[in-house]
Amino acid sequence: MRIAVVFYPTRNRDKLLAVSSKLAQGLEQQGHQLTVVDASRDVNTKLSMFEYICVGSQGTAFFKGSIPPELRRFLSGAGIVAGKRSFAFVIKSGLSTLRSLSKLMHEMESEGMFLKYSDVIASEGDALETGKRLKVD
Repeated sequence: MRIAVVFYPTRNRDKLLAVSSKLAQGLEQQGHQLTVVDASRDVNTKLSMFEYICVGSQGTAFFKGSIPPELRRFLSGAGIVAGKRSFAFVIKSGLSTLRSLSKLMHEMESEGMFLKYSDVIASEGDALETGKRLKVD
C-alpha cells in the first residue's frame, strides 16, 4: 500500500522530521511503500496517489492549542484527499497537545478524510512502535 507521512513543522523541524521518519520506518516494516513529505517545503505535492495519509504537526501555541494555517492550505490544495483513510498525530509539547490534535483531526475531516486513528507521539521510539502496530488495511 502506498502511504504518505505528511508533516508541517512550526518550531522544531528536526524533531518532527525524526518522528515522521521513524513512523515511516515502522510502517515500512509492515511491507508498505512510504513517502515522507515536508508540507512547508514541498508545497505542490499532490496526495491523490496515496491510499493512506498520515498527517502530523506541532501545536503553534503553548496554551492555545492550534495548528498552523499553512497546513490547512496545504491539505486543501493537495489533490483529491476526500475519502482517504488517514492517521493524525501531534508531537507532545505544552499543555494544549490534545487540543492541537483535536483541531488537526477536525481540519482533516473537513477535507473529507476518513480518520482511522489519532495519537500524541512523545518520542522517536513511540513513533517507531506506533508505525509497527498501526493498522492501515
